Amino acid sequence: MSKKRCWIGALIVTTMATATLALATWFSLHDFPDDLSSLTGASVKSQVLARDGTALSYTLENNWNTTDVVALTAVPALLQTALIVSEDQHFYQNSGADWPARASALALDIRMGGAVRGASSLTEQVVRMVHPRPRNLWSRWVEGFEAMRLSSRVSKAQILEFYFNQVPYAERRRGVAQAARLYFGRGLDTLSPGEQLALAVLVRSPVGMDLRRNAPRARWAVNQLADRLSMRGELSPAQREQIRSEPWVLNEPVPSVEASHFVGRVLNVSRGGPVRPQIRTTLDPHIQLTSQRILDSAMAGLAKRHVHDAGLLVIDHERNEVLAWVVSGSQSGYDTVLTPRQPGSTMKPLLYALALERGWTAATVIDDSDLSEAVGAGQHTFHNYSHRQYGSLRLRETLGNSLNIPAVKTLKFVGEDAFMETLHLLGVNSLTQHPDFYGDGLALGNGEVSLYEMAQAYTVLARQGRFRALTVLAEDRTPRPESVVFAPAVATLIGNIMADPEARMLEFGRGLQFPVDTAIKTGTSTDYRDAWAIAFDYRHTVAVWMGNLDGSATNGITGAVGPAMVLRSVFSELNRDQDTRPLPLSRDLVRADICRRNGQLANGVCESIAEWFVPGTVPARVERAAAAIEYRLLQPTAGLLVAHDPRIPTDLEALPMRVAPVPGLERVEWFVDGKLASNGTAASFAWPLQHGAHSVHARIWTGAESHETNEIRFHVN
Repeated sequence: MSKKRCWIGALIVTTMATATLALATWFSLHDFPDDLSSLTGASVKSQVLARDGTALSYTLENNWNTTDVVALTAVPALLQTALIVSEDQHFYQNSGADWPARASALALDIRMGGAVRGASSLTEQVVRMVHPRPRNLWSRWVEGFEAMRLSSRVSKAQILEFYFNQVPYAERRRGVAQAARLYFGRGLDTLSPGEQLALAVLVRSPVGMDLRRNAPRARWAVNQLADRLSMRGELSPAQREQIRSEPWVLNEPVPSVEASHFVGRVLNVSRGGPVRPQIRTTLDPHIQLTSQRILDSAMAGLAKRHVHDAGLLVIDHERNEVLAWVVSGSQSGYDTVLTPRQPGSTMKPLLYALALERGWTAATVIDDSDLSEAVGAGQHTFHNYSHRQYGSLRLRETLGNSLNIPAVKTLKFVGEDAFMETLHLLGVNSLTQHPDFYGDGLALGNGEVSLYEMAQAYTVLARQGRFRALTVLAEDRTPRPESVVFAPAVATLIGNIMADPEARMLEFGRGLQFPVDTAIKTGTSTDYRDAWAIAFDYRHTVAVWMGNLDGSATNGITGAVGPAMVLRSVFSELNRDQDTRPLPLSRDLVRADICRRNGQLANGVCESIAEWFVPGTVPARVERAAAAIEYRLLQPTAGLLVAHDPRIPTDLEALPMRVAPVPGLERVEWFVDGKLASNGTAASFAWPLQHGAHSVHARIWTGAESHETNEIRFHVN
């Protein structure tokens, strides 16, 4: 083959290869908009901030920095110069790519068989941000032409401003403004020359030159850059010496604020409108961290008692803002603040507040004695937590000691429908069933509600009876009208009772006392499945729940054992170095001395005690009974089904029958199936069991008068 033919063949191959390369390059190129800022677009997901600006979320759903964008004029001149000298000293002269530098780097890469040395201009780095590709030789080739295209499309100032706002740093930060806060805790305009140079060299390797973990390498790079700037006349000798000798004062990494469930709540309530780059919330980072530490510590101490989940809320009830939203221990992913659970006795203050609205007083006497009620075809006997009964007690004592039997009687006074309606007015909306579904247990917290709902309801007592929905947004533009649920005199009187250590002496002794005047109520659900404590002082409402979201029982954890101790610690921190105040007490309340035993006005003979009364409810000298005398059967109840116990001989089995206590009772005649079955002075008798359907009523004698009870039908299997 002649040399000419070889030359022609080589030319054809070269031409075809060049054409192929040109076509491949052309089809690999991407275009750019006329305005780089349009690339960032709107936020896909908002960044959530605490009330002081602390970031509570960093989302990867936003590809760009949309929250801390600064104008090029706001970037210090030295930082601009340092970064250009460090990354692309011919930035203002080149056409987007520095081809001589790229050729030198490409030759080295070819010799080494891979990407070894970079020579990317600032414009090419922007290209790489906008159009990310695998890091290989082909990508570098294409990026050079795209950089030329970008440089011809937008100004150098636009490219530089985009770079300063979007260049990636460590810990998912983008842009020099976020990096300045990450490392130095300050804004760009406060950085010293050395700190500005540190941000410039960090873009080469945010991890490899990390100022905390790899400080010597970063310091060497900063000194090298400072020398180059000095040679160019960009640094004075004094500045150069300052950079050499001045230590970096790094922003100490603060413990991250774990508030993911709170963030979820914020994003949920903000849904529906345009996505904002940032949402500033009411959460206080210090209170959140402190509350988290206290709750986690308590949970660690209670782990052996089979309690694995907890939630805590701190509320500023003067502004109705959530300050802390803490979830501890939950492995299920559920938010313990919003998960409905049985609140137990924490429901009682709301019930007694309604009773005061309906005319009862803190001195109203309620009988704490045996109480059995029909439940379907069976019968339920109510007990107090301690299984003790105290007889006649004033309302202040029944609420203070959290007694169950008086609470059920109070529910009967106000009515289940009325109480349910009141709970809905208080924002307790998880109770969606008909009141009959909950029955008397509504007074004892058998319906499931969330910690959030109960805390919000207690803020009504703390706010002197006024309801306003809680907010988590610092700039909440949602109209939040107030409504009056309880009169100020009623709400503050309930708070006064809840804060009275003497009122709870029977069941709690000297426990549950706080240094600052604090209204507190604990609650424990059946089988120790839920333990609650909610309290409020002059400024804050705090609510704590402990239990297990899988429904299993704890090992004897009560509201007074677990949550109340957490409350004490949280309030201690909230009131540290603060000027505290007592709980408010309405000026409408009237003070009067009453007999401790019967709640009547003191007569100079009885043991007396001071009490507060809603206007118009001060008892007369001789107060009427709290309720009319009832001549009724306590047992059996209507529709009762009784089954023989196979372990007891049939002729020895008997059904206890009892009438309600009646003043002056002398004799009771019992009629079973229309026939006289017993006649005696006792309020009860044991009726021998007989198979079949039966009816019973009693005739109660008080002196010469007799009163008939209703007839009750029951069945013995």
